[in-house]
Parts: sequence; C-alpha cells; structure tokens
Amino acid sequence: MNAPVLILALSVTTTAVVIIALLLAAAVTGFLSAWSYQKLYFTPIINKLEDEKVQLNKKIDDLDNEITGLKNKISSLETTISQKENEIQELKQQIKP
Repeated sequence: MNAPVLILALSVTTTAVVIIALLLAAAVTGFLSAWSYQKLYFTPIINKLEDEKVQLNKKIDDLDNEITGLKNKISSLETTISQKENEIQELKQQIKP
C-alpha cells in the first residue's frame, strides 16, 4: 500500500520539476528573443543618434570659435572707437583756440 503512494508522490514531484524546467526554458527563450530583437532594432537607431551627436558637437565647436572671433572683433572695434573718440577730442581742442 505504501508503494503506490510513493510512486504517486514521485510522479507529482517529477511533474513539478519538469514544469519548472519548462517554465525556466520558456523564460530564457523569451529573454534571449527580446534581447536579440532589441539589439537588432535599437542598435541602428542608437548609432544614428550618436552620429548626430558628433555632428552637433562639431557645430557647437564651430559656433564657439565663431563667437570667440566675434568677441575679438568687438574688442578691436571698441579700441578703434576709443582711438577715434580721442582723435575727435584732439581735433575739438585744436578747433577751440
């Protein structure tokens, strides 16, 4: 009488182990398929965005250089203005005897 109960218990345990193994296999299969889909789908998008980022950084550097050049030009023009104002003052002084 104990033998059929033991076989029944082993059968349930074995069935539970098989079910758990199949669930784990399904989870691993799902994970790997999602990972490969993500890699195939999103890798080109990420590469495109990285290329755009590099181009935008180059544009930022060019604009920074242009800003620096314009600031230098402004300072040189300001010195020219101050020189011209000094010349105007000197000419005004010469006109007023």
